[in-house]
Amino acid sequence: MKKLPAFTLGVEEEYQIIDPETRDLRSHLSKIVDGAKIILNEQVKAEMHQSVVEVGTNICTNVNEAEKEIKFLRSKIVELADKQGLIVGAAGTHPFSKWQNQPITDDPRYHTIVNELQDAARSNLIFGMHCHVGIENREIGLKLMNQACYFLPHIFALSTNSPFWEGRHTGYKSFRTKVFDKFPRTGLPEYFDSVASYDNFLETLVKTNCIDNPKKIWWDLRLHPFYDTIEFRICDMSLTVEETMCIVAVIQAVVAKLYKLNLQNMSFNIYRLALIKENKFRASRYGIEGHMIDFGLQKEVETRVLILELLDFVDDVIDELGSREQINYVHQILKNGTGAAKQLAVFEKTNDIIKVVDFITDEFTKGL
Repeated sequence: MKKLPAFTLGVEEEYQIIDPETRDLRSHLSKIVDGAKIILNEQVKAEMHQSVVEVGTNICTNVNEAEKEIKFLRSKIVELADKQGLIVGAAGTHPFSKWQNQPITDDPRYHTIVNELQDAARSNLIFGMHCHVGIENREIGLKLMNQACYFLPHIFALSTNSPFWEGRHTGYKSFRTKVFDKFPRTGLPEYFDSVASYDNFLETLVKTNCIDNPKKIWWDLRLHPFYDTIEFRICDMSLTVEETMCIVAVIQAVVAKLYKLNLQNMSFNIYRLALIKENKFRASRYGIEGHMIDFGLQKEVETRVLILELLDFVDDVIDELGSREQINYVHQILKNGTGAAKQLAVFEKTNDIIKVVDFITDEFTKGL
């Protein structure tokens, strides 16, 4: 059997910059980003809201390398925030911050988005984790994207970490996706039968002034318009490095397994988008604690059971990828709950939303 390609990784995380007194989100006036650029160059960026910092790893050859980079990036941002008298946290939404109070970064790119999308953009105070997986060529990338779409709700369920919005318990394990749904060109990706039809779609949107560049396709999964990667964008921001790296390892393993099937002239079933949307809703609402649909059996199955089946499905590529330790952390998430369940447990115990913020900021530095 032909050896698998490396399936290189790039991981992006979006962090919350928090005032240690009020525990609300706070603008860092670009000081953290400016300070980080001296050490980290292009690995750190401002985001639309001034209280958000985005970091990105270099291209990593495996999960262990990516983990070292994420630990380093988290440590540096904590250090730089501390110099400004600020602290850092990670979750898909801030437990109580109001978007109306959060200033927008002074940058032409963000002014353009706000001008076009108005309050949909201003209220988009959310935090995600994106994972790029390197691919050999775009035709293979598109095939893998079409097939990987089925697994997005399973991966998303593991990452759910945004139960609160503007001080309310929303009833969702991930409310972040509900906030982002207001944007155009979000959600699950369309099925495309060829790279030519995919590129034609992008060109049509640019030509008709729907978008000024193809990066404004904000789907949960996309064939990247400029890099040789497929980019998974569905996940909430994780509390800890261990959770991030576990989810990254699962994403990489899914891509590698689908690629391996492709080598054997096999492919995973392509299911209707409308059906996958049902599972995405369930993941958003219940996280790992509910049921999703097994389309093959055409019945509801516990989400935990489907996640364990996913681990069995990818098992034969994990050792070659060198990610068994990170993948095994799925069992800890299934046992202890996702970030959302942990946030809710703190709130149920204390009935204090401030304590939830303290929990998020304490978890951020775990394992660094």
